[in-house]
Amino acid sequence: MRLHLCAVGRLRAGPERDLVDDYLQRLGRSGRPLGLGPVAEHEVEDRKGGGMAAEAALLARTIPEGAALCVLDERGRLLSSPEFAQALADWRDAGRQDAAFVIGGADGLDPGLRARADLAVSFGRMVWPHMLVRVMLAEQLYRAATILAGAPYHRI
Repeated sequence: MRLHLCAVGRLRAGPERDLVDDYLQRLGRSGRPLGLGPVAEHEVEDRKGGGMAAEAALLARTIPEGAALCVLDERGRLLSSPEFAQALADWRDAGRQDAAFVIGGADGLDPGLRARADLAVSFGRMVWPHMLVRVMLAEQLYRAATILAGAPYHRI
């Protein structure tokens, strides 16, 4: 199952970019034998200032047809890492070819896009900067692969 990390904004060179690259590289090595990966990053920017609706339209173009859709949203479900890994495994085992993980802009996600999601996930009740959410998502995708592989990275 191909994975798509779809986000509003560009992640420039720096420590966050380095962390995302590291976790996605690790995921590439450990996820492929499990049928997870590769990961494609899709970054969009609304240069016209159209707000959430414009961002949603740009994001929607990056989501492959038929992909399982997971949105990162503060109103989403709080999942444990094993529960997140199981969601990925369920999509993969159901024959989904793609899974898209969407991170909105500073104002969040358009309600219409959020309503289309198969899963809405929250990384806690606090609001996180979008570049850190991208790092945390990359790490959780890698962690999910290690959980599914039975590797010792994830400890309970």
